[in-house]
Amino acid sequence: MFRKLLRPAIVMTLVLCVLTGLIYPGVVTGLAQVLFNRQANGSLVEANGRVVESALIGQTFTKPYFHSRPSAAGAGYDATASAGTNKGPTDAKLADTLIAQAIDSAVKNDGAVKGQIPGDMVTASGSGLDPHITPANAQLQVARVAAARASTPAVVRALVDKHTEGRQFGFFGEPRVNVLLLNIALDSALPRRTAP
Repeated sequence: MFRKLLRPAIVMTLVLCVLTGLIYPGVVTGLAQVLFNRQANGSLVEANGRVVESALIGQTFTKPYFHSRPSAAGAGYDATASAGTNKGPTDAKLADTLIAQAIDSAVKNDGAVKGQIPGDMVTASGSGLDPHITPANAQLQVARVAAARASTPAVVRALVDKHTEGRQFGFFGEPRVNVLLLNIALDSALPRRTAP
């Protein structure tokens, strides 16, 4: 009885290993390369002839650039440590320390008004790697970026408007701005001033 069951069990295990471990992943990978080549290869972005980053992963930017939303992933935007803070709305440290510091920074650096700051400017996303910010967040940063680039807010605001993506298929999600793509366009349109 045992020998009658052993052979089919081994054969089925091998067949399923080949199907699910080789054939299925091979077909999916092949279709992804043909139909969604850019996305399947990481949505890499080139600037000045070299790959600078993936459009799917947020990163830290300094003063003359638009800033991404805060990150709780590792030391910040660490793709190997993608995670939120695990702090809920009743966590005193989240409200009293992390968010309060982010609010103070937005008030100091971007001239924000307490109570009118977009939520994504002071809170991390669930993954800690979100590459997008809301258009309201980007608009709040326009004056700071324009001053750092020796430009007018109208010119920088036009760049934000041009790089604001609508809802997916017209109804999924919310309008958003990819910070990396916006900052690359910013460098192209308004190169950074160099110190004399």
